[in-house]
Amino acid sequence: MHAGCVGIRRLLHALHFTAIASLSDMFKTSAAPKLSIVLIASGIIVSLEMGVRHGFGFWLQPMSLQHGWTRDTFSLAMALQNLMWGVFGPLAGMAADRLGAARVIIVGALFYMAGLLWMAFIDQAGLFVIGSGLLMGGALSCTAFGALSGIVGRTASPAKRSWAFGILGAAGSFGQFLIVPVEQQMIAATGWQQALLMLAALIVLTMIPLAWLLREPAAPAQIPGQQQSILEATREAFSYRPFQLLVCGYFVCGFQVVFIGMHLPAHLRDNGIDDPRVAVVVLALIGLFNIFGSFYAGKLGDVLPKRYLLSGIYCARAAIITLFLLAPLSPVSVYLFAGAMGFLWLSTVPLTNGVIASIFGMHYLSMLSGFVFFSHQIGSFLGVWLGGYLYTIDGNYNTVWIITIALGIFAGLVNLPIRENAIVRVQAAAA
Repeated sequence: MHAGCVGIRRLLHALHFTAIASLSDMFKTSAAPKLSIVLIASGIIVSLEMGVRHGFGFWLQPMSLQHGWTRDTFSLAMALQNLMWGVFGPLAGMAADRLGAARVIIVGALFYMAGLLWMAFIDQAGLFVIGSGLLMGGALSCTAFGALSGIVGRTASPAKRSWAFGILGAAGSFGQFLIVPVEQQMIAATGWQQALLMLAALIVLTMIPLAWLLREPAAPAQIPGQQQSILEATREAFSYRPFQLLVCGYFVCGFQVVFIGMHLPAHLRDNGIDDPRVAVVVLALIGLFNIFGSFYAGKLGDVLPKRYLLSGIYCARAAIITLFLLAPLSPVSVYLFAGAMGFLWLSTVPLTNGVIASIFGMHYLSMLSGFVFFSHQIGSFLGVWLGGYLYTIDGNYNTVWIITIALGIFAGLVNLPIRENAIVRVQAAAA
């Protein structure tokens, strides 16, 4: 235990040094990376980032049993992780917009490694919750869609931008489909602690070399709206009605997907489906079908109004959840539900980022995506926590399912009035 803590302290010291060191010369490049390179490198990064975190539920039982924790300890750590992901998201976006995605990804990879090592070695409940929540929250904010959306948007042409965001979303889903079953096998073969150590090595040895491919020119071309400061861009966005509506809709997305992802296995067990293989297949199906959902949502976003697509996705979620609850529960009905929800799972991501890019331009895209994603993660936190809290009171998930349906209808309505036209700035008009 002492050796593990010493090792982690040394790692955090090295991480701090890396974050403050001057790496400007190493990252200078004379030409922007090609779109194909950006999509491949960022796609692999997001696949790892999303795939590893989606399998954390497999560690709940073995870690709780070995450390003598109640399940609330691990659940609270995961909820805090989601919340901190949202809190750090705008900061990671600011850094990615100003310093480039490559630097941010390297810091995120080191945080990810530190978080996994913390989970492996820390056995005190309070330290585990706080440390893993902060480290993994910071790691996810630096390696997920928000931090990468800027470089993808800047590299893709306007005609292909939504499609490129869809490719990035599909890559995250592919990671869930591919890595989640592997994580379960790693735990079974080597034990939960050794599995975390292997994942830590995989993350840092893969993400850092890929980050090198995402270097951007040291002096990028001037972009309309670039003369804005961070504060001015933030004020502009939050005072603009379509952005406010987008934030409200994304809150619902976070609530729905994280509640279902965390509590659906328990809902199945409560209703007589206690074969653990069913839950594994459900998570894999969600990831598989979301590959297609994210891709086609991005592709359609280039030719159809994104607000109508977003509204349709949220309303479709509400309808699918309603049918799932009304139909007789069986493995077949669960698999059908997983496939249908999977198709809609992260299909909001390329469309939401596309709307932000259409309205505000590219210069602060990562930062503004981070602010919207913060709302998503507040919803995620409430979805995880409220699911457990209301289950404790009611003895079932019925109330939370009803809330999830109602929120879907609400999000479908608030996305309809969003205007996607580029915002008219006084300075731009005067020029």
